[in-house]
Amino acid sequence: MSEPHHELGEFLRRARAGRDPESTGLLPDGRIRRVPGLRREEVALLAGVSTDYYTRLEQGRDVTPSTQVIEALIRALDLDAAGQAYLHTLIGAVGPPVTRPRPSVQRVRPGLHQLLDSFISQPAMILGRRTDVLASNRLARALFADFEAMPTKHRNYARWLLLDDHARSLFLDWEQQARNAVEALRLDAASTPNDQGTQLLIGELSLASPDFQHWWSAHRVHQRTHGTKRLDHPIVGVLDVQFESLPLPGDISQTLYIYTTEPGTTSHEALTLLANWTQPSLPDADRRTIN
Repeated sequence: MSEPHHELGEFLRRARAGRDPESTGLLPDGRIRRVPGLRREEVALLAGVSTDYYTRLEQGRDVTPSTQVIEALIRALDLDAAGQAYLHTLIGAVGPPVTRPRPSVQRVRPGLHQLLDSFISQPAMILGRRTDVLASNRLARALFADFEAMPTKHRNYARWLLLDDHARSLFLDWEQQARNAVEALRLDAASTPNDQGTQLLIGELSLASPDFQHWWSAHRVHQRTHGTKRLDHPIVGVLDVQFESLPLPGDISQTLYIYTTEPGTTSHEALTLLANWTQPSLPDADRRTIN
């Protein structure tokens, strides 16, 4: 059994276990369900394939589903956008071998650095493959962490969330944020299965973080497009920040994250205070007023 086929089988099993039988429209057959989710034969019925064929997929056999079968599985398992993208990536990995270019070192072009620095009141970062933090502006470093001061191999958002004590104390919803980062990393890793940097990161986190081991083995995927983070910042206190993610033209594996707060709220006041504190021209007397 190859690794891609194994990953596909594990994902299908997890997706099947998470499917609510009552939401499928299938008539109850009177049998007691000893495990959560759907049975294999029920997924096969919903997808219009034989139970034997679907079983071979879950067992990681050498089977490559057609486009029609993939779409049928998406409907049967009720996969969200991240799950659909992950399934398509896994199917591509188990198909005929293709020559993929070796991932190049990611760099942020000068214009994007200028764009980040132009955001005076909004924290902003650019993340690359495997959640590497490629660039951040002054306010993002003050709000989260000074990634640019870290060793290069440590400038990774998922690694920071899982292994840094400051991150655990900073996020009031740490468990949710860390789990989302792990699930986003799994989605990204599927698209570059032979990337050495990704494999080294997964190995490090597997050894250092029991939480990572637990969430990684769940085979769930998450695509961070927008959301809210709840923070307890050591300087300005509790605040909620919303984020939007924008894939960047020219390199879709680079994503711009911009963080904002709702005007008129204490969160907005806190972020404004932090923005004023981070300005290099701010007099020392003014800095001392927020200590």
